[in-house]
Amino acid sequence: MANALPATGLNSLGFAKPPAETRVVVAMSGGVDSSVVAAQLKREGYDVVGVTLQLYDHGAALQKKGACCAGQDIYDASRVAEVMGFPHYVLDYENRFRESVIDEFADSYLAGATPIPCVRCNERVKFRDLLETARELDADCMATGHYVQRFEGAQGPELHRAADPGRDQSYFLFTTTPEQLSYLRFPLGHLKSKAETRALAAEFGLTVADKPDSQDICFVPEGGYADVIAKLRPGAAEPGEIVHLDGRRLGRHDGVLHYTVGQRRGLGIGGGEPLYVVKLDPDARQVIVGPREALAIREIPVREINWLGHVPFEQAPEGGWEMLVKVRSARPPRPARIHPTGPDTARVELLSAEEGVAPGQACVFYAPEGNRVLGGGWIHRG
Repeated sequence: MANALPATGLNSLGFAKPPAETRVVVAMSGGVDSSVVAAQLKREGYDVVGVTLQLYDHGAALQKKGACCAGQDIYDASRVAEVMGFPHYVLDYENRFRESVIDEFADSYLAGATPIPCVRCNERVKFRDLLETARELDADCMATGHYVQRFEGAQGPELHRAADPGRDQSYFLFTTTPEQLSYLRFPLGHLKSKAETRALAAEFGLTVADKPDSQDICFVPEGGYADVIAKLRPGAAEPGEIVHLDGRRLGRHDGVLHYTVGQRRGLGIGGGEPLYVVKLDPDARQVIVGPREALAIREIPVREINWLGHVPFEQAPEGGWEMLVKVRSARPPRPARIHPTGPDTARVELLSAEEGVAPGQACVFYAPEGNRVLGGGWIHRG
């Protein structure tokens, strides 16, 4: 039935031709999600081409569970392609990844920010360079294992949150442009749980059916950010002072890079009132601490905004755009007003204060009703 089309005249990927005549490049990390996407599309009769990116020197990563794009994962992706019977290529993107993702990660961290390299990887590597490679392979589209949904709206494709709120990855895909969205497909976004994905993997006979999910940033073993940055930027861990908001000097630290906004544990400044990292000042080499209420903020400056709405971003109604926003991936969206200050900058006014908002994090915009993603930008100090 690979050549049969439903009554709509479109195949499951939205093309007016049989699956066998539709080429799709699947970005395969070696995990269960992208493996299921590739296997399912192959089972449906599509002309599938699997591509896996080698993104970093995986010598150290081979000793670590839960990393993507490393040696074991490349083997696992190749094995899926072999079992399901489609071609699979490994592309060396190590230099691009370092220049586009790792270097900025290190510099942002040293500047006192809390970067999200996974977003930059999607933006600058997977959805830019790899997408271009897919076009060069004459693919009609590129599919990934991300848990988001893509719908054809009245004015073009729209990005929506996944059906399973616990698996939704829209926070990490806010930089996806309308042009990229027209080419991308996300076949897992409608599934109600990860258990459904693993059941499909077992049904297809894939050895990755029970493979654990990756937990860490792929190039940061065991969450050891400081160790990685110390290797990338020798001499970066310069000591300095821990200072209270009121000016009191409370102690010393071994480098600003060891701290993040909102951190309470591991400050090494003894008992007394509970204190949290409120701000990092890398120029003065200071970690600034204060009470929990000092973490709560109502206004956030945002830049590098990627807008997915159909009305131009700057044509906001009087009083700003009323939306929901996420300032951390694990937090639910909160009501806010977004006031454009330029083509890709804005002042985000939270209707209720949020704690632990840090420069370098993303502020992602959602429609006030439904699940549509309307874009987002990067939080900065202003």
